Amino acid sequence: MSFPHIRNIVIVGGGTAGWMTAAALSKVLTGNWTIRLIESEEIGTVGVGEATIPLINVYNRALGIDEDEFMRATNGTFKLGIEFVNWGKLGDSYMHGFGNLGPDIGITKFHQYWLKAQQDGYALDIENYSICSLASRHAKFMRARPDLGNSPLSEIAHAFHFDANLYAAFLRKYAEQRGVIRIEGKVSGATTRPADGFIEAVVMDNGERIEGDLFIDCSGFRGLLIEQTLHAGYDDWSHWLPCDRAWAVPCESSGPLLPYTRSTARDAGWQWRIPLQNRIGNGHVYSSKFSDDASAADILMRNLDGKALAEPRQLKFVTGRRKKFWDKNCVAIGLSSGFMEPLESTSIHLIQASIARLTTFFPDQGFEQADIDEFNRQAHFEVEKIRDFLILHYKATSRTDTDFWNYCRTMEIPESLRNKMALYESNGRLFREASEMFSEISWFEVMHGQGIKPRGYHPLVDALADGKIRSFLENVSTTTQRCVEAMPSHADFVRENCAAPQSK
Repeated sequence: MSFPHIRNIVIVGGGTAGWMTAAALSKVLTGNWTIRLIESEEIGTVGVGEATIPLINVYNRALGIDEDEFMRATNGTFKLGIEFVNWGKLGDSYMHGFGNLGPDIGITKFHQYWLKAQQDGYALDIENYSICSLASRHAKFMRARPDLGNSPLSEIAHAFHFDANLYAAFLRKYAEQRGVIRIEGKVSGATTRPADGFIEAVVMDNGERIEGDLFIDCSGFRGLLIEQTLHAGYDDWSHWLPCDRAWAVPCESSGPLLPYTRSTARDAGWQWRIPLQNRIGNGHVYSSKFSDDASAADILMRNLDGKALAEPRQLKFVTGRRKKFWDKNCVAIGLSSGFMEPLESTSIHLIQASIARLTTFFPDQGFEQADIDEFNRQAHFEVEKIRDFLILHYKATSRTDTDFWNYCRTMEIPESLRNKMALYESNGRLFREASEMFSEISWFEVMHGQGIKPRGYHPLVDALADGKIRSFLENVSTTTQRCVEAMPSHADFVRENCAAPQSK
């Protein structure tokens, strides 16, 4: 039995999630489709998701977005990784750089040769073998040059920092040019069909009913449709990720234009620093169980690089996920589906992943339960693996200076993460499970950066003579250093290619 096609799509909520969804669907769906997005200028958006990961390039390419135009429109800068300060212990600093380390040899991973060299005392710091990490330290940037073959310059992986509100505005223009209809107003609720509980229409404050076949909930933490209407339920992960509040504030730019995000651990959480062309975005993510609001705001304001450009704004959240991302004829995208704190800049990626998954399982009006179940299974798998990666940052610490860090260091963790850590602690082995987002290199950089030391290394490393391993590592580090020396500064690259009008 065939069912009619979906023709009428209603997106509730704008912001990054709403307009990313609208833009993508306007690109994918051509023909007899109606896409309406409802948002109110009176309802603010979170608007602090200003850092991304390299997978956003897949989204931009799919939409045919010109990167320089996008950067100019959003005050964007480039991002090669994240620096973590004071996480493993006070005084520590390490870079979680994007992209590759040195080349593997056969089936044996590069980091295994480095582990042997480190244990034998002649390895340089791991950042010397990563072009993205080393370029970050020297405030250098250029786009990858695939035409350079095996050169590290061909392997540069970049993401972006940008103003999330300007990004939403950029995508709104894109979507409206392709027929998306924006409706200004507040949604007060929704009505459901008595027979099966499917959403029939959303109801506006003025009483207007807006009917649809498929509803996409981008209403943020409220989960206006997925939770308030359909009661999908929520898995609370705050016992593993105890931060539940944040203060956010922009400040004036200061110092060189850095091509990376900085995350500095504080007494009861951490502080982000995100450099844009016209300002620096800052925030202090903290646990209300271990810090009062006033103290957390004071820590943020005392640790800005420049003069604050606004009053700090507070956000409250519960880290976790919706029990169902898709229920009946409603799909939750963005904060309505759950919240992973911005420690590894995954929020915008999860929006992108949900959009891609929706297009893969795009329904007809039959809404096959098997499709919905598989969508939810894949979504849950992805967010659980991200959860484990974030928990690792808190668990892998030797800090004992505050109650917060004592809690994190001693807390029970999911078995999946415990097993991954144990495998690395034996002989440095790491495996990417199915389609989990973070690579083996990312896991290695964080585990090593936060002080986890394997007892050994892969035995196949010893098949290569020590002298050859030493020469191999020296060649990789020397080549990487020379490539970074040849790169322009990040500030010069932005100025010459994609400076926003007020930043020229």
